[in-house]
Amino acid sequence: MDLALPGDEHPARTTLRRWLASHPDPTPRSLAESGYVAPHWPEPWGLGADPESQLVIDDELRRAGVRRPFNQIGIGWAGPTLIHAGTEEQKHRYLLPLLAGEEIWCQLFSEPGAGSDLAGLSTRAVRDGDEWVVTGQKVWTSFAHIAAFGILLARTDPDAPKHQGISYFICPMDAPGVTIRPIVDMTGDHAFNEVFLDDVRLPGDNLVGEENAGWALAKVTLGNERVSLSGEGALWGQGPTAADLVDLVRRTGAGVDASLRQELARVWMEGEILRLIRMRTVSAALSGRAPGPEASVRKALADVHGQRVMATAMRVAGTRAMLAGGGPGGDAMWSKGYLYSRALTIGGGTSEVQRNIVAERVLGLPHDLDMESGRNWSDTH
Repeated sequence: MDLALPGDEHPARTTLRRWLASHPDPTPRSLAESGYVAPHWPEPWGLGADPESQLVIDDELRRAGVRRPFNQIGIGWAGPTLIHAGTEEQKHRYLLPLLAGEEIWCQLFSEPGAGSDLAGLSTRAVRDGDEWVVTGQKVWTSFAHIAAFGILLARTDPDAPKHQGISYFICPMDAPGVTIRPIVDMTGDHAFNEVFLDDVRLPGDNLVGEENAGWALAKVTLGNERVSLSGEGALWGQGPTAADLVDLVRRTGAGVDASLRQELARVWMEGEILRLIRMRTVSAALSGRAPGPEASVRKALADVHGQRVMATAMRVAGTRAMLAGGGPGGDAMWSKGYLYSRALTIGGGTSEVQRNIVAERVLGLPHDLDMESGRNWSDTH
């Protein structure tokens, strides 16, 4: 497995260096128009870049100190779904502002009674002439308060089986009938929201894909979500790693006893295992092979690992960790990360759901039985 990045002679590297020389301080719009925000997307939105070129482009942007626009849900989840199933009109209307971060997106999926069991959603969309009238409630909607649009799942055929009769829509977040209320988490941040949809009228053109075929698109979106939540950082791919914690202890000379040293060694080894699994996934992509089970396994392991990293950081800090900003080295990142880490095994699919996916799709174990018919769930859905 050779994961060394190509050198200066790689075409993607030389091309990007020339572009940066003429755009030394690129705007989000210029990055989007150049294809460098999501280079793996097809042209004209991206560059159709292969995995190796993507890694080279990421490396060059990092060296140049160029940050891509913020629009995690738009770029990571909504955009790929629109490319997959959107009309040409939808792509031309939404993708470039999305890539430039000019229009933030959110995800209107989870409901109070349909979280991990997303197909149990009850939000309804009823056709009224050329429009859809949507009524329901969504919850844990990240960035709804700053979003221009949301990707929305709603039930359009209440008589269809559970995983059918669901449609996928684009919902303007300023539409009449949309009410957004903040949910402040225990870190003190306001990223989550609950969203109420009271007779919200959506144009017929806001339907993505076919009517009643939204569950297949939801799986496309969720697949992109779970990949994006599996980066190297301990907090859903973001934030510090176990290696960062070990380096911090080494630099600060924090006193640790034998049991804490063992704990540090354990989380470091877990971090290395997860890093190597991720490298295997990248290596498979570079070789043109499907990544196999590594991505599913890594997501299931990474959430608990993130919680352990943050819990270990608090042990290193001792009693001062109870104070805001009392993490190792006095860095608020660790104490805040400890509080945030409680969500890791819930968001993006609970750990229980992820283990079911691994059991069924990787290990080939049988699905749950349909207790009424006695048949496998997969035979009826």
